[in-house]
Amino acid sequence: MRKKRWITFDLDGTLMQNPFGGWVFPEIAAAVAGWLGRPYDIVAELVGEHERRLRQGRYVEAYDWDGMLAELLGRLGIRESVEITAIVQKHAVPPKIRLLEAEVPAVLAALQAKGYALAAVTNGFYKYQDPVMEALGLAEYFAAVVTPERAGAGKPDPAILRPLGGEVVAHVGDRLDHDVQLANRCGAFSVFVCRGLPEELRAVDPRLRSRHDLMRQICLEKWKREGGAQTEGQGAALLPAELLPQAVIGTIGELPSLVDGLCR
Repeated sequence: MRKKRWITFDLDGTLMQNPFGGWVFPEIAAAVAGWLGRPYDIVAELVGEHERRLRQGRYVEAYDWDGMLAELLGRLGIRESVEITAIVQKHAVPPKIRLLEAEVPAVLAALQAKGYALAAVTNGFYKYQDPVMEALGLAEYFAAVVTPERAGAGKPDPAILRPLGGEVVAHVGDRLDHDVQLANRCGAFSVFVCRGLPEELRAVDPRLRSRHDLMRQICLEKWKREGGAQTEGQGAALLPAELLPQAVIGTIGELPSLVDGLCR
């Protein structure tokens, strides 16, 4: 039997918009403020704990929003509980959630037709991602959905790919620190999704864009926003090699022709 050749995808920011920032976190914040009887920025506390765990390399625990919230509520002396999964399910309806590009389903179908097996590889727990994927019609395209609590690891740790048998040919995502670094570490073709490319870069072949000085500067600025580069004024040459993508796409529609040479 021929082994599977996977193309793996990040979800949030790559294929879809989840409801956390616009709907889930605000509902949690309102509930906590009501219980305390005063304004309290529980979202800032949650995000701060999330980032602290990421810095410590605790990639699985960093995305356990229910666990982090329960700990914070305990410290505040709040006995009530919040089930984040239920809130996600309530808000997993358009337009609160959406595909980032209308052609996403057609692109996924085209890749399947080329012989690839598709998997979602996300740092979001399955219970948070599945309702959104189902509502947007994405779930049917993926032969596997790999999440940290299931794999025992999170991106950019290559161990998150262990549940996939066969070969991971390419990984597609919108984060340098998680997605590009993961692909480069495991020897897969790294595809960076960077929407809104300047016209100067749109005219360049996706495989050559990362060599362009402007693209490297864009990548460096992106890495800074992701929290990797803290010193202002650093040159593009200081972008770590592990974060340099092998291809950059400005739209998901560029993907099928880009990977034509990967499945032999």
